[in-house]
Amino acid sequence: MTALASTSVANLRDLGGLPLSGGRTVRPGLVLRAGQLDRMDPATDPVLAGLGIRTIVDFRSDAERADYPDRVPAGARLVVADALADTIRSAVARGDSDDKPAAAQLKHIMSDPELAEEHLGGGRAQALFAETYRALVSSGSAVAAYRSFLTELAAPDAGPLLFHCTAGKDRTGWAATIVLTLLGADAQTIETEYLSVNPAVRAAFEPLIEGFVAKGGDPEIAQAVIGVVPEYLKTALAEVDEKFGSMEAYVRDGLGMSDEAVTRIRERLTQA
Repeated sequence: MTALASTSVANLRDLGGLPLSGGRTVRPGLVLRAGQLDRMDPATDPVLAGLGIRTIVDFRSDAERADYPDRVPAGARLVVADALADTIRSAVARGDSDDKPAAAQLKHIMSDPELAEEHLGGGRAQALFAETYRALVSSGSAVAAYRSFLTELAAPDAGPLLFHCTAGKDRTGWAATIVLTLLGADAQTIETEYLSVNPAVRAAFEPLIEGFVAKGGDPEIAQAVIGVVPEYLKTALAEVDEKFGSMEAYVRDGLGMSDEAVTRIRERLTQA
């Protein structure tokens, strides 16, 4: 995967070039991932302008999109695919959260070490993310979101597609995992790609982390919330195995994608 030096999009990466089975690789320039796009500016960003993005898939919640709306390039189409809508509704109903997922509340939570300890200390952050990753596989809103994402990739007239959430690590990371598994990447390649966003995410939130720790915040909480770790991905993969038996079955039976659509994705996104 290639990290792209965009001046207006955080954590922009091209899945192109990643190794697949049989000596094949992901075709460059067709499927890209990123963080939120509220500062996207093709007019002043030559890297972005050169991508020719045709479709943007946004996995964020209503509240996230309202606070930081995407800037969509001319000629591109925006597809809203709120992966955690059901999770947020359930949390709000329990009185456990407001209308934003944890990833969208980082500045609020980490501005107050006592608040962070109350809500995320003692392993609660890890448990929260484990619950989130299981929901990314099994909840109704996530199923609909990732079905929409794969449907866009399988469209006969599909062009370069960019998918994203807020930090570009969890909801976006699971989308990348689905695609790479379908294309034939091995487990080590998938995990390496998943973890590769950590430097960019940590750099983006470095001032927040430093301020949090300086005020007495627990560094382990910061690590659990800001970055991704193998255990999060393994939780989602275990959910797939438990509920569906394999990624192929998850895509076919869980997400409702036809074999023909999967074949089109493989043909479009792979090269010798």
